Amino acid sequence: MPEKPSILKRATVAKSRLFRADELHLQFSNGEERIYEKLCSGGPGAVLMVPILDDSTVLMVREYAGGLEDYHLALPKGAIDRGETPEQAANRELKEEVGYGAASIHWLKKIYLSPAYMEHRIDVLIMRDLYPERLPGDEPEPIEVVPCDINNLLELVMREEVVEGRTIAALFMAKAWLAQNASKAI
Repeated sequence: MPEKPSILKRATVAKSRLFRADELHLQFSNGEERIYEKLCSGGPGAVLMVPILDDSTVLMVREYAGGLEDYHLALPKGAIDRGETPEQAANRELKEEVGYGAASIHWLKKIYLSPAYMEHRIDVLIMRDLYPERLPGDEPEPIEVVPCDINNLLELVMREEVVEGRTIAALFMAKAWLAQNASKAI
């Protein structure tokens, strides 16, 4: 593995209510110097849940996305509050967004959204043995919960309204994990 570059200088160059951008002055092991910019994480991270209702049904949500300026179909997700584990945050967020809790939670993987210039990461968790329970959430409007067939995965991710890379990656990882752990599946 290559030697990591030295950080010669770090400075915050922009800050908003949600984001902070830092400039990194780097020197690589061969002496080359470059300036990188990165979006920094503002908290303990986030969770993305793959709620499995039964052998073939994954629960997705249709909600407004500001980046798209439109609605899209994705897996539920949310921020980890300070002091929460990813599992606790995932179960809370699932109750807020989908109206279910999970008796069985399996942490799958931590993924980074765009590591070339973003520090943001998200923990992917499989949520099984679901039971109805709703907590009040912070969404501006009710979220539509959409049951989808995970057995027709390619057809699902090719739908025009399924555009989020995190959702697509998590669905493929979850489907593979469920296949390997069929004896433990619902």
